[in-house]
Amino acid sequence: MEKVRIGIVGLGNMGRFHADYLLKGEVARAELTAVSDAFEKGLEPYKGKVATFLKCEEMIRSGKIDALIIATPHYFHTLQGIDALEQGLHVLTEKPISVHKADCERLIAAHKKPGQVFAAMFQLRTDPKFEKIKKLISTGELGEIVRVNWINTDWFRTEAYYASGGWRATWKGEGGGVLLNQCPHNLDLLQWFCGMPSKVRGFCQIGKYHDIEVEDNVTAYLEYPNGATGVFVTSTGEAPGTNRLEIAGTRGRLVFENGKITFTRNEQDMKKFCEESKIGFAKPEVWEINIPYENTGAQHKRITQNFVDAILGGKPLIAPAEEGIHSVELANSILYSSLTNQTIELPLDSAAYEAKLKDLIAHSTHVKKVREVDSGDFSKSFSK
Repeated sequence: MEKVRIGIVGLGNMGRFHADYLLKGEVARAELTAVSDAFEKGLEPYKGKVATFLKCEEMIRSGKIDALIIATPHYFHTLQGIDALEQGLHVLTEKPISVHKADCERLIAAHKKPGQVFAAMFQLRTDPKFEKIKKLISTGELGEIVRVNWINTDWFRTEAYYASGGWRATWKGEGGGVLLNQCPHNLDLLQWFCGMPSKVRGFCQIGKYHDIEVEDNVTAYLEYPNGATGVFVTSTGEAPGTNRLEIAGTRGRLVFENGKITFTRNEQDMKKFCEESKIGFAKPEVWEINIPYENTGAQHKRITQNFVDAILGGKPLIAPAEEGIHSVELANSILYSSLTNQTIELPLDSAAYEAKLKDLIAHSTHVKKVREVDSGDFSKSFSK
């Protein structure tokens, strides 16, 4: 195989975005050969350029594609992903890989064939600032993590946004709100940096700022196996909003805010200093370092290029889909904790959460208002 023939299912904002750069030839050794959408109107711009299908299962079996990019509403990720994997296709799925942990487990279990590439669109892992933060942690420069706080409330969304699709912000159509739609990337980075917590206590407000039946304002408390603690705060109703990540380790404190990474580095590990100092009010001397990085952009294309390179040359994946279960489990655990008013110990009981979600769907009385709206330049939401 010299080129990977790619199909896209779902031609909403993200599907069209992926199609655009693939049609322009911006991913080496890849070509868009087919698209699928449940609505004829969505297919119109692609007729005469690539093969078009109203049914994804027909595209999967058409022989016209080697790989599938899934950009449909959340619940379809599992069904379409399993179908494509079982038919031998390589798969790249948008976030979240599934709505809940039990479906993640089913989807991951379908990835069995040797050489079959299964990746997730966690493009923020390719963002230079987050690559730098990851490196500072993984090389031990920050020492042992003792605390993490992420205030991530610059996900502001209007009522028009939620009215733009009948599936949005419903238990049945999306399976959750800000945690499952806007925050999978942040939750993925959180576990990429710090690992998974052992306990979660969530406080989620349902429809605080919008006429929706799911969470749009969240505060979560996290405990980690080594005793470290964390707080994660997010909202789609706060303007102007904040994006501040602070990670404290025994060798210093790292802060990302307003596009700037600051590392306040202890000259000596704080635990060692605490044990050895003879002075009651002493503190380790510090250096304050501004960590430079180059904002290169094109993060989605980097993930897609990595996906293609993995198929053609065995290159290690930046974001294996199997790791996508972690952000879903975090989102599920925070919400489940709030809904049941209890602290959740991880690993989450996936069957119990699935049953709770089915109950929410079965007893939903919310009437969703849908109207055609102008999406504007949604790509501005990529930069976080």
